[in-house]
Amino acid sequence: MKHRIVVLGAGYAGSYVAGTLARRLSPHDTEITVVNAEPDFVQRLRLHQLAAGREIAAPQLADVFAGTGIRLRLARVAAVDPEHRVVTVAHAHADDSELGYDTLLYALGSHGDDHGVPGVAEHAFDVAARPSALRLRERLDNLDRQGGRGEGGSVLVVGDGLTGIETATEIAESRPGLSVALVARGELGVPLSAGARGHLRRACDRLGITVWEHTSVEAVEATRVLCADGTVLASDATVWTAGFAAGPIAAAGGLEVTENGRIVVDRTMRSVSHPNVYAVGDSAYAIGDNGRTLPMSCASAGYTGRQATEAIVGRLTGRKIPNTKLEYVGNHISLGRRDGILQMVDDEARAKPKYVGGRKAARIKAGIVKMSLWGTSHPTFGLPKRKLRLAAAPDLSAEKTVRPRENEAAAHG
Repeated sequence: MKHRIVVLGAGYAGSYVAGTLARRLSPHDTEITVVNAEPDFVQRLRLHQLAAGREIAAPQLADVFAGTGIRLRLARVAAVDPEHRVVTVAHAHADDSELGYDTLLYALGSHGDDHGVPGVAEHAFDVAARPSALRLRERLDNLDRQGGRGEGGSVLVVGDGLTGIETATEIAESRPGLSVALVARGELGVPLSAGARGHLRRACDRLGITVWEHTSVEAVEATRVLCADGTVLASDATVWTAGFAAGPIAAAGGLEVTENGRIVVDRTMRSVSHPNVYAVGDSAYAIGDNGRTLPMSCASAGYTGRQATEAIVGRLTGRKIPNTKLEYVGNHISLGRRDGILQMVDDEARAKPKYVGGRKAARIKAGIVKMSLWGTSHPTFGLPKRKLRLAAAPDLSAEKTVRPRENEAAAHG
């Protein structure tokens, strides 16, 4: 009987690992199934651009995996039962069904985290998924049409992390008829160097973005946002970008997770509670080479995906498992189409004094996005053609895992 590998999610991490495993492992011994809710690949790095009105490529997953031998199941993951090694999937026009596995790769990513703030779920938009980005786009289109009649419209972006900054600047540049404001919990651009913070402020000024610093949102209503200090901000479209969290499926299945739902993994991306489950990308709580938690990002998806691939191949074929790099080197921030910031960090994740800004940084960010899409669309490019056979009796038992102290603390909240 073939070893069944099931990959949940076909984002940056899931697509990469599935394609790499298909190229490296012999189909005589393994079968690989990818479960994804949508038929196409979603460029999450560019969803703020999609919301602002730009057309974004969305390759069909059937084309991406063509010729690899990977089985694609278009369905929503409803539940995971790691004790019985079963995944329950829900189909749009059929009853739920079960999918058994021997090795599970969990790559379901993350969603916007409302942090329990009243009204966010009912009234706010987000750019964490393609459907929600398209809903925001429709709302912005309506506001633009009202602006053509002289009525204008206001957009309030809550959250000054990278997603919030990119969303506010993209909307302000693409839709100059709208009034855009950005709410920052502290000082704008705190993680950046002094020079990069100045560049960011100048970009906001150039684009006409109003910045509300040291402002905490307590509630979101249909046409306004209520702040902790009593300030009331008018908003025709509130965009919530104040953090991300993993979904509840892993926790509900009994996997050991952090407070925000990320699966606690060892150095090889294997669940510390269930050795037949691996987690990558935003779903994984992984400690980088600098001893700090890897952030939710496309870069982390690549690093964790490579490590998980090596671990799965190594354990199934009886080979030594190498430790691949788990790095956090910096941030690439787009400020509209023609401006950006490239901020590198040191081993303590602190911003280095120098940064790259302007058109050069924008071109670098555009190149990274283009490369990420190409790599996902060609998951087996450059990999060895020789297929590895499985060991006669691969050792899938749990190995002794030493958890960093930070990992322990977060795992038990």
